Amino acid sequence: MSVIHYQPWHLVNRLHRDIERSLFRDFGSLNSGNSVARESENEIADWNPAVDVRETKDSFVLTADVPGVNPKDIEITTEKGVLTIRGTRQDGAEVSDEKTNEQLSYRIERANGRFLRRFKLPESAQAEAVTAKTNYGVLTLTIPKRAEVQPRRIEVQAA
Repeated sequence: MSVIHYQPWHLVNRLHRDIERSLFRDFGSLNSGNSVARESENEIADWNPAVDVRETKDSFVLTADVPGVNPKDIEITTEKGVLTIRGTRQDGAEVSDEKTNEQLSYRIERANGRFLRRFKLPESAQAEAVTAKTNYGVLTLTIPKRAEVQPRRIEVQAA
């Protein structure tokens, strides 16, 4: 007996994404405003990596799950207080029929294609000192805090 994963809204969601992508591609250039707004309106992601955000005493740490993504395919930028992570996960190995040379897919559950995440940085973040590293498909971004905004402890003296 085979188990089938039932997703009743899968086709409707896929149709919605395709229509949205088509509309943004056709009418996105008609919008006015700054270049960052136009770029964000035109850019649609195929999938979004899960991201954890933590704050430590000295920095902010973002951890994103990007398994199967080549570090060369990841672009990280900061502009006007916004941190942008974008990239592409290439499609895995495909099986083809040797006689007809058609692509065969038995079941595809892993998302492929473009991804995009944006985060508004707090004023205490030092955007020019962001560091990034990957390890086993986990992208870790460290954003140091500015020294002048870190809390200072003041001791109370007895009279």
